[in-house]
Amino acid sequence: MKVLLINGSPHPDGNTSIALSEVADTLAKEGIETETLWIGTKPVQGCIACYKCSTTGVCVFRDDLYVKTREAVSRADAIVIGSPVYYAGPSGSLCALLDRLFYSSGKLLRYKPAASVVCCRRGGASAAFDRLNKYYTILSMPVVSSQYWNSVHGRERGEARYDEEGLQTMRTLGRNMAWMLKSIHNPQSPVAPEPEPRRATNFIRNDHE
Repeated sequence: MKVLLINGSPHPDGNTSIALSEVADTLAKEGIETETLWIGTKPVQGCIACYKCSTTGVCVFRDDLYVKTREAVSRADAIVIGSPVYYAGPSGSLCALLDRLFYSSGKLLRYKPAASVVCCRRGGASAAFDRLNKYYTILSMPVVSSQYWNSVHGRERGEARYDEEGLQTMRTLGRNMAWMLKSIHNPQSPVAPEPEPRRATNFIRNDHE
């Protein structure tokens, strides 16, 4: 079993990467293979509503990022998409890619478990989270939940490492994703994951200790 993690941040090793890595590390402990794909910093072509993909099954713009993502999706049993929050929404480049991918490649995505992860400085996380989840719910993809909305907080690179509750939410998501995959592939064996003692944090802190 393999989970594809898509990093929609322009920073390959920023706070979004920290959140996705926490999910990936947890999946590895559960015996689930992962593959991470970073969308990079180059301009991403948006959908032009030409509807060619309705007959060909492939976007007319066969750029490297689209092709690479489509191939990775075909290899995966589940997907986790991560993004920073810009104006209460996901990365524009990420959405440009996902618009084309989800419209043209429904047969590769349908019924695969999926989850979203967002990273913000302070607000807008739940709106961005909701936006990403809409890609899944239009294609009959089971949405994997966690103990809270899947968000971490941090502005400067690396600050997400200090969001204890956010990282715990990522670990819970990883265990829940593993449980769902195992339940699908072998319904007789898995038991529900045991939750960690809950960490509850807030925005008010003087330092990182």
